[in-house]
Amino acid sequence: MYLRTTKRQNKDGSIVEYYQLAETRWDPIQRRPTAHIIYNFGRAHTLDREALLRLAQSISRVCQGGLDIPLEVSPPGEAIDIEWARPLGVVHVARALWEELGIGEVLRGLEPRGPRRAPHELALFTMVANRLAEPLSKLACYEYWRTERAYLPEAAALTLDHLYFALDFLDTHIEAIEREIFFRTADLFRADVDLIFWDTTSVYFAVDDEDTECETKGDTTLPPLRKRGYNKEGRGNQPQVVVGLALTRDGLPVRSWVFPGNTADVTTVAHVKESLRGWKLGRAIFVGDAGMDSEANRQALAKGLGHYILAMPVGKLTEVQEEVLGRAGRFRPVHASLEVKEVVVGEGERRRRYIVCRNLVEAARQRQHREEVLTALRQELARLDPQAPDHTKRACELVASKRYGRYLSRGPGGRLAIDAEVVRRAARMDGKYVLLTNDDTLSPEDVGLGYKAMMIIEACFRRMKTTGLRIRPVYHWTAHRITSHVRLCVLALLIERAAEIRVGDTWRNLRFALEEVKAVRYRVHGLTLVQSTRLTAHVTAYLKKLGVKPPPRVLSIENSSATP
Repeated sequence: MYLRTTKRQNKDGSIVEYYQLAETRWDPIQRRPTAHIIYNFGRAHTLDREALLRLAQSISRVCQGGLDIPLEVSPPGEAIDIEWARPLGVVHVARALWEELGIGEVLRGLEPRGPRRAPHELALFTMVANRLAEPLSKLACYEYWRTERAYLPEAAALTLDHLYFALDFLDTHIEAIEREIFFRTADLFRADVDLIFWDTTSVYFAVDDEDTECETKGDTTLPPLRKRGYNKEGRGNQPQVVVGLALTRDGLPVRSWVFPGNTADVTTVAHVKESLRGWKLGRAIFVGDAGMDSEANRQALAKGLGHYILAMPVGKLTEVQEEVLGRAGRFRPVHASLEVKEVVVGEGERRRRYIVCRNLVEAARQRQHREEVLTALRQELARLDPQAPDHTKRACELVASKRYGRYLSRGPGGRLAIDAEVVRRAARMDGKYVLLTNDDTLSPEDVGLGYKAMMIIEACFRRMKTTGLRIRPVYHWTAHRITSHVRLCVLALLIERAAEIRVGDTWRNLRFALEEVKAVRYRVHGLTLVQSTRLTAHVTAYLKKLGVKPPPRVLSIENSSATP
C-alpha cells in the first residue's frame, strides 16, 4: 500500500496533481500487477497537509507498538526512547473482577485497623493475579514477576514478608472470607445453588518423608497433612494432601477443604455437612461421584444436607448389576446424547430410587474402542502356534494383559479363545452409569442432567493442577501455609470461572487475547510516559462482555529529569 501521485494537464497548459491511497494487486486476466485505488484524497494543492502528517504519524504509532503520542509531546522527527513493555491486560481484568466479586472489599474489611495497617488485600491480589497470568512461587512473584513481568506499580513496595503474612491472614479468616465471597458471587451471577457438586483430588509433594508432627493453630491442633495415601495421579509412593472442592452447577467455588493425604473420599462427607451447616443454602442437593458412596455417607447426607445424587460403583454392587441394570424398561431421551431410565428397588424405608443414564456419544466411543481391541486380539490369537502348549510365553502375556486379558477364556482343548459372554456383558454397559437419589421431586431427566454437570468440577481440578493455575509444585511445608496456597488457587479459580461465564469462552483463550495489552514506558521530549497499547477489536469485544472498562491510555506521566 502506498500514496500514489497522478498528474493531469488542463487545456490552458497548467498541471494539476492528485493524491490517492493505492495498493498493488495481481490481475489474473492481464496476468500482471495493477494499481488498485482504495481512496482518493483529491487535488494536492487543496489538501490539509497537516492532516496527512497526522495520518502518517498514526500509522507510525501503530508500527511502534500502539503508542498514541500527542503532537505537542512528540513533534515530527522527535526520537522515542522505549524503556520497557510489560503485560497489563490480565492484571487489569483480574483487578476489575476482584472488586466486582467483592473479594477486595471483604479482605479490606477484615484487615486490622491502625496507622501501620498491613497490606494483606494487596498482597493476596498480587499472588492471585500471578496465578492467573504466570503461576510462579511466592519468592519468584516477589523477586521479579510483580515488577518485571507485569504492570502492577502499587505492588512494588510489597516485601516477601508481606506475601507470607497475607497467607497467614487468609488462613485465619478463610471461613468468613469464603462464605461472604460465595454469597456475593452467587447473587451477582444468579447462581443455581440447589446442586452442590463435591469431589476430591490429591496433590503430591516431591519429598521423601511424611509429616509426623502436629501443628497448633490457636486452640486447635492440626494433624500432619503430608501423608501417603491413595493417589489419583498414580503416584502412590510420595506424601500428598487431599483437596476437596464444592462447586455450583456453573463451576463457581462454594468452599474448599484440605485433608491429610491418607484421607479416604468416603470420610470427607461429614466435614462438608458440618462446614455448610450454617450457610443456609436452602434446598441444597449434594452431588458426588462413586468414591463418595457408602451407607454411612448416605445417612449423613440425608440428615445434614437433606437430598443427594450419588454415582454408584457399578462393578462392586450386586444390586446394581442384577436388579437395576438387568431390569427391562425403555430409556427416555433427554437430549441428543443422553437417555435416562428410572428403576425403583425395594419398598418402604428400604426403597431406593436409581436412575440409569446412557451417554450415546460415549457408548459409540466405547463400542468402537472394544471392536479395535477385539480385532487386534483375534490377530494375536491367530499368531499362536496351534501345536505349541497352551502356556507359551506369548499366551501367558495375553492372559495377563490389561488390554486383552478380560476378554479371554479357555476354549475347546484348553486353547485361548474370546469369551463371547464377557463381550456381551461389556456391550450392555456401553455409555451407562447409575445414579442413586433420595429426592422424589426430581424427575429422571433432572437427575441425569444434574450429574452430567459433574464434568465441570473435573475440569476445574484439571486446570488447578495442570493447564491453568498449576497448584503444583507446592513449596510450603507447614500445614497452614499449604492450606493457604490451596485457598489462593481457589480464589484464582473463582475469577477464572466468573470471566468464562461472562464471555462464553475459556480462560485460556481470554488470557492469550489479554496478553496483547501492554503497558509501555518511554521517554520523549523531556517526559517519561507509561501508556497502554491500543486495544484490538478482539480484546475490546472481550472487555465489553466482561463489563470491564478499558485501561486508561496514559497510565502515568512525569518529567524525565525526575525519573531515577
